[in-house]
Amino acid sequence: MLLTLTTTHRPATDLGYLLVKHPAKVHAFDVPTGTAYVLFPEAADERCTAALLLDVDPQRLAAGRGGRRQQAAPESFALGQYVNDRPYAASSLLAGALAKVFRSALRGESRDRPELAGAAIPLEIRVPVLRCKGDAAALFEPLGWHVTVTPIPLDKVPEGHPLAGDSPYADLTLTGTLRLADALNHLYVLLPVLDDAKHYWVAPDEIDKLLRAGEGWLAAHPEKVLITRRYLAHRRSLAASALELLDRDDPDTVDAPADTAADEDAELPAVRRQSLAEQRRDAVLAALAGSGATRVLDLGCGGGALLSALIKDKRYTAIVGTDVSARALDLAHKRLRLDQLPERQRDRVTLWQSALTYRDDRLKGYDAAVLMEVIEHLDPPRLPALEASVFGHAHPATVIATTPNAEYNVLYEGLAGMRHSDHRFEWTRAEFAEWAQKTAAAHGYDVALSGVGEPDETHGTPTQMAVFTRKDPA
Repeated sequence: MLLTLTTTHRPATDLGYLLVKHPAKVHAFDVPTGTAYVLFPEAADERCTAALLLDVDPQRLAAGRGGRRQQAAPESFALGQYVNDRPYAASSLLAGALAKVFRSALRGESRDRPELAGAAIPLEIRVPVLRCKGDAAALFEPLGWHVTVTPIPLDKVPEGHPLAGDSPYADLTLTGTLRLADALNHLYVLLPVLDDAKHYWVAPDEIDKLLRAGEGWLAAHPEKVLITRRYLAHRRSLAASALELLDRDDPDTVDAPADTAADEDAELPAVRRQSLAEQRRDAVLAALAGSGATRVLDLGCGGGALLSALIKDKRYTAIVGTDVSARALDLAHKRLRLDQLPERQRDRVTLWQSALTYRDDRLKGYDAAVLMEVIEHLDPPRLPALEASVFGHAHPATVIATTPNAEYNVLYEGLAGMRHSDHRFEWTRAEFAEWAQKTAAAHGYDVALSGVGEPDETHGTPTQMAVFTRKDPA
């Protein structure tokens, strides 16, 4: 099976630095199902193409299943496990090989071209043979790709024969301007989703792989439920856990209403809109930077979405994530790859299990605390306990809180009730302002209110934010 990746960014041969592969060589890697090769069929300043070729060994594939054939349907004949389409059609096997041979590129790391690794570059990706069970455009277009899917017809089948027509396979081409790391993570997740099969045992650690690869895009994807269920092999318990954690990262399960008005740019390739979760995260990071904080608490950190952004910023010398859920903290630990970080980096981050409605001496002495989409998960009678714990006992110099704006919900087509099943309340702007001002006055803070997301003239923004600044300098 084959995948090619092309760029016209100049010099295009920098693709070799991003993939950590020399364009003049053929690179071979042993993988559990065969041998993966990386080669460059063209390498010039104007255009460079890297090809990933996976040579599947049917015997090794059959042996690797070890009697636990996760999804594969029972073979229809004795040699079915050896005679099949797996050596030819892209699937989770290719995704697994991609993850092994392009490990640094998937993480967005490049020792030789760090600035380029973080930049969007023109890319064209082709998968000439893909078992395509579903709408590839619905999966890739929301991520900023222009998608071309060409069905592959069956050969030598007479017209009128029951098998005449297109095969289950397609030739997929993606074009767009994205970070290489984002492109590779999209492929890593969505290739097995399109094939709707996993060819290895799907264990609970697959949730961690999905969350890492889907960071920054999966939580806001309109097909996140389908993607999650297929990626996790339709195992209900795993899918439910993953979706719960994704909802913690992006509690607004619907995006802002799209502007459908035609304009002069309507025929240009669609650019992926920044999700509300990303806008909210950026707003919180900007507020933290403006506060001058260096020691930060992420209270109710969930799976670590904000923590992963904080750890990349060297201004933060002490970062603490707390959550009442031990499972969420375990996922945050894995998402941050704390076991793999250098000791100096690892010492900056601490994860604690803690309930915000109880006073915790460990939370005292920090410059800033963040309550990002947290307060609405508490029953209203418990809010005074949170206020006493965070604003009174911990008493950081800055507290940043975000919460949904209930007035905006009328703009979400089909939304009945609140945005998330675990929300105990959602406040209007007036209700949030009343709570913020009352809390600030009770605990010696000034407060500034603002909105996050695309504003509506009548209903405001989808998210509302309060930045509390302690009056006394001590």
